[in-house]
Amino acid sequence: MKQKIKNNSMLMLTALIWGSAFVAQSVGMDYIGPFTFNSIRCLMGALVLLPVIWILGRKSRPKSAGVQDSHTQAGKEDKKTLWIGGILCGIALAAGSSFQQVGLLYSSAGKAGFITALYILIVPILGIFVGKRVGIKIWAGVGIATVGIYFLCIKEGFYIVFGDLLMMAGALMFAIHILIIDYFAPRADGVKLSCIQFLVSGILCAAPMLIWEKPTTGEILAAHLPLLYAGVLSCGVAYTLQVIAQKNADPTVASLILSLESVFAALTSWVIMNETRTPKELFGCVLVFIAIILAQLPEKAPQRDKKQQQLESS
Repeated sequence: MKQKIKNNSMLMLTALIWGSAFVAQSVGMDYIGPFTFNSIRCLMGALVLLPVIWILGRKSRPKSAGVQDSHTQAGKEDKKTLWIGGILCGIALAAGSSFQQVGLLYSSAGKAGFITALYILIVPILGIFVGKRVGIKIWAGVGIATVGIYFLCIKEGFYIVFGDLLMMAGALMFAIHILIIDYFAPRADGVKLSCIQFLVSGILCAAPMLIWEKPTTGEILAAHLPLLYAGVLSCGVAYTLQVIAQKNADPTVASLILSLESVFAALTSWVIMNETRTPKELFGCVLVFIAIILAQLPEKAPQRDKKQQQLESS
């Protein structure tokens, strides 16, 4: 029970850090451009994970020479997979975070949290194309989320602001990013994979940063607090907490807790930035959150699967 409470507390802290990072992302662009912010925060995240990789490597280092040789051979075989996965994850992360960061120029931090959280619904829908079954709860969640997005984003005169469209594009890219992680995470070290993806994302975002934004040292230093929060805490610390907590946590419970990211985004943007929502937008936020929770509830196992489980247990 103590371990369960500890894991859930770490997941709750992760959701809080990720949700409140939307405020840091928004405030940071008072000083620097979106690609500059993304590039530096991702490179910070990679840097923070380097000592974590070193510490975990020392703990798992085999003692005997024979075991050392077998681990070295296995490491060589996994290295290619690790780098391919890290590069693909980094590309998807760079695209998703860029859409999100540019979208924050035209939208609010609180609203961004709810729109971005739609990746939880998009992931299983994209899974259809790789042969994964989508249950009735997912389709119900999609329907509720669609109505929620209408109330949250559609303005009078039936139009949607540019920033919200960018956020939706970002949610799609984050969904693709999750599917890539889902494929490579069982085949590679999770912390190393994350470090490589942050490095690749930071390098990719550096190109438009140098071409269009050309930040000065003074501008970057002025944004040091938002950058430190988004880079060190959101990228480095929060990801490490998630990896540690999910080792012994129920995946359904973990995803439900992490979905509170959208709620924390709305709360912190209200407290820190005095962002307010109209009753219509608040109703849309509630519907989106209900859809997120519904999408993560476990489906009832088919009768055939139940019988198979009974036979296996006996």
